[in-house]
Amino acid sequence: MPQRRHSTTSPKEAKLFRNNRSQAVRIPVEFELPGDKVLISRDGDRLIIQPVRKPGLSALLAQWANELPLGPEDDFPDIHDAPVRPEDIF
Repeated sequence: MPQRRHSTTSPKEAKLFRNNRSQAVRIPVEFELPGDKVLISRDGDRLIIQPVRKPGLSALLAQWANELPLGPEDDFPDIHDAPVRPEDIF
């Protein structure tokens, strides 16, 4: 699927249809969105459809920070393996 930047296109008619109990819209190829999920919201009588972007590195780090809070009160195991002593090899 080619990446499309914020280009302006003229409106185009699209088909509505039923998919079980949901109404669906067939999106023409020139309006194709990346991914497999979208966010949909309403602004008056307009529907706004936006792609759900994969979270970036900062979002991943923030998620890890919430899941694994480490601080001075956390107990870490003692390490009984002494560091290697420097050797003069020359």
